Order: sequence, then structure tokens, then C-alpha cells
Amino acid sequence: MKSNNFFWVSFSDLMTSLFFVMMVLFVVTIGYLQFQKKATEQQLKKIKEIQTAVQQLPDEYFSYQDNYKRFKLNKEIEFIKGSDVINVNDISYLKDVGNKIQQLVDSLYNNEKFKDFDIKYQIVIEGMASKDNYKYNFELSYKRALSLYRLWKANDIIFDPKICEIQIAGSGTDGVREYSGINEKKNQQFLIHIIPKIGKIDFNE
Repeated sequence: MKSNNFFWVSFSDLMTSLFFVMMVLFVVTIGYLQFQKKATEQQLKKIKEIQTAVQQLPDEYFSYQDNYKRFKLNKEIEFIKGSDVINVNDISYLKDVGNKIQQLVDSLYNNEKFKDFDIKYQIVIEGMASKDNYKYNFELSYKRALSLYRLWKANDIIFDPKICEIQIAGSGTDGVREYSGINEKKNQQFLIHIIPKIGKIDFNE
């Protein structure tokens, strides 16, 4: 009989101890989840700040298309059919475009608010072509984007590869097209994508 009583007393003590252990684990878990939630909200806020900062290119040269997260050049760039040679009348404007992008990336990189976030940037120069029945419009759109990149390099508009990666792309006659019919030629343009690549965002309570 005493043996049975001892068993139940020990069993009761064990259950009480387990109960307290579970209570402590529950409190710790809730506290950790609350901390993580707060950290995630702060990180999301910082990411939105960075994305907003990336959009700060002068509207004299750029229109930001929020639906597509990209910049469209305000000036219509026209090429001769089948050519990737930039019109001499567009050279000064396109040099200004490159300088403004370079200034933005440099200012973001040197911004004290973002110094600790290990941010790199990816700039995509996308060339487009109009539906003019030219056989090699996809290749041509890439070559046009490449012509812009070479124009920048020739004028010392060079992005530091440690903080900025340049990609040359051509979407031919596909992709999101804004114009059709008699305005089809207006699709012959450059699009610029500036993408922040965030390595880490530390959260300090």
C-alpha cells in the first residue's frame, strides 16, 4: 500500500514538473514569435524604403511604371529599320540618362541609412523592337541595348562592378507593349530596370 502511495506521489510530482516545463517553453515560444514578428515588420519597412529610394530618378528623363517596376525613357528613341546605330540626336540625352542612373546608384550606396544592409544593384538595359516585319528583331533589340551600354562606357559612365551588375537584354517584339497600330513604332525604346539585391537587414531591438 505504501509502495502505491509513493508511486502516485512521485507521478504527481513528475506531472507538475512537466507542466511547469511546458509553461516555460510556451512563454519562451510566444516571446520569440513576437520578437520575430516585430523584426520581420521592421525588415519589411526597410525594404520598402530601399525600393522607394530606387525610384528617385528625375522625371525629366524617366517615367517610373509602377505596374512593371521599371523605368521608361521619356524621349522616344527611334532607329532606322534593322539598325542598332543610335541616332546622333539622341546621344546627348542618353548620356544624361546614364549619368543620372550612376548618380542614383552612388547616392544609394553612400546613404548612411542603407550602409549596413549589404546592398548590391542590378541594372538591366532592355531593348525593344517594333513589329515592322524585320526578320531579326529579337537579336536587334539586344544589339540596341548593347549600343546604349557601349555609348555609356565610351563616355566614362562606368558602374562599379563591386556594387552594381549590368545586364544587357532584348525582348524583341514580345513583352509588355504599350502601343499598337499606327503608334507601333513607339514600342521601339529602351527600358531600364534597377533592382536592389539586399544581402541582409539586421534588426536591433
